[in-house]
Amino acid sequence: MEKILEVQHLAMSYDRAKVLSDVNFHLCEGEWLSIIGENGSGKTTLLKGIAGLLPPAEGKIEFCGGVTRHTIGYLPQQTAVQRDFPACVHEVVMSGCTGRKKVFGFHNAQDKARAEAALKELGLDGMLHRPYCDLSGGQQQRVLLARALCATEKLLILDEPVTGLDPLVSAEMYECVRHLNKDKKVAVIMVSHDVHGAVKNSDKVLHIDNNGVAFFGPTEDYLQSEPGKRFVGE
Repeated sequence: MEKILEVQHLAMSYDRAKVLSDVNFHLCEGEWLSIIGENGSGKTTLLKGIAGLLPPAEGKIEFCGGVTRHTIGYLPQQTAVQRDFPACVHEVVMSGCTGRKKVFGFHNAQDKARAEAALKELGLDGMLHRPYCDLSGGQQQRVLLARALCATEKLLILDEPVTGLDPLVSAEMYECVRHLNKDKKVAVIMVSHDVHGAVKNSDKVLHIDNNGVAFFGPTEDYLQSEPGKRFVGE
């Protein structure tokens, strides 16, 4: 499989304090990588670095295989303010096309078609004109996933996509991501506290603790590792 991301000797800082150091891993097309670890170990900071929202303190993040920083779909943790965002579903999803545009401005017919296709892919085409703030938490997450999908054909970055969702809705969210990953061959990098859901779906695991990278490799090897046994409890 073709490599689409290479992270080498990466260090990240937040508020001038180093939170990650000497992080090394890679991702190939169509793979699902789950990032697991203790609270405060820098998982979200790492995602923000990959997404270009924070600069590396050291090392490098390299994209290849047709992926660029402008063709990543990013679903961040949702805030209370975002849940009450005063826009319709179609407008929220279409905003995901912005990063792909060479010239910023009004959305064109191609953007609208892309947004509608993403909504249909995730079973939301009947909600085009509904207010985003009126949707349930699970529906809002699927809308934001559709928004991220508008930005990419190859790489989705998901930060705690099932936090706050009940088990049934979480399962539906995983099913949507699994469909994009397995059927559409979209690679996934996901941070999650839902360790069992993460290892069930991922091809690879990157485990980060407060001392740095504790494990990187195939999920089946992670389950046999010390951090895997400690976190998964199997």
